[in-house]
Amino acid sequence: MGGVTELATAYPCRLVTSDGVGIDAAHTPYRQTGRGAEGLAVVLAHGFTGTWRSRDTRRIAHVLSGYAGVLSFDFRGHGRSGGHSTVGDQEIHDIEAVVRHARRIGYDRVAVVGFSMGAACAVRHAALMGGVDAVVAVSGPSRWYYRDTAPMRQVHWAIERPEGRLLARVFKRTRILSRGWDPVPEEPREVISRIAPAPVLIVHGDADPFFPLEHAEQLHAAAGEPRELWVEPGYGHAESAASPALIHRLGRWVTTARPLPAVAPEPAAPPLGHGLAAGPEVAPC
Repeated sequence: MGGVTELATAYPCRLVTSDGVGIDAAHTPYRQTGRGAEGLAVVLAHGFTGTWRSRDTRRIAHVLSGYAGVLSFDFRGHGRSGGHSTVGDQEIHDIEAVVRHARRIGYDRVAVVGFSMGAACAVRHAALMGGVDAVVAVSGPSRWYYRDTAPMRQVHWAIERPEGRLLARVFKRTRILSRGWDPVPEEPREVISRIAPAPVLIVHGDADPFFPLEHAEQLHAAAGEPRELWVEPGYGHAESAASPALIHRLGRWVTTARPLPAVAPEPAAPPLGHGLAAGPEVAPC
């Protein structure tokens, strides 16, 4: 992601999840560009082995801070956060801690923008815990255990093999839980419909080397309204491939995203024989 030389200031903070994990986070205030919305926060959820301190994530936060305040963080087991990565399961508690912090410091609306693993976590958090006003899932999987691409086979090797977890810890500062899921968490495609009426945006590149377009199409098909699907020509995977133009479009989307208005139920007809005379001449008051 080029085009940004001076990054907006990020103010680090330390949060604690409901299950006691320390989360390293940062707040980048809205830069008052006139393009954004007062009172809106974007929670930025990175991909597997990522960190909010990486150059790519910082640049994304910088661009988005032209539209809203941005709260970035490291998932459990990543970077300077505590605990171990559960690769999409318990990370919903991490997002919840950041969303609650955004509310505490005065934001009225909160949108979660997730990339790759962060996209799966954003979907699952909004579906299972609620409390957000919009969700953007970029380069996210629709289902677990996908191994049909070489990069995903490498990811599974890093998660499942002791030597893979060792290399992830040494070279990526990512500590992965050694035991597998028990029980297996619900997949993003199984829960995404529960986000409605909050709006959902699915973004995926047609050149994604990790997850083919079918993942985005499955998520979009399963989501409730309002929902959108953006298929980005030539876009690869997650933060490293995101162009400034795409991030600006995401910023504009989150400033305008709103839930569908509630539809009032039809009033029930009064039962016959309830003190009302029968016949066409008599109407309820």
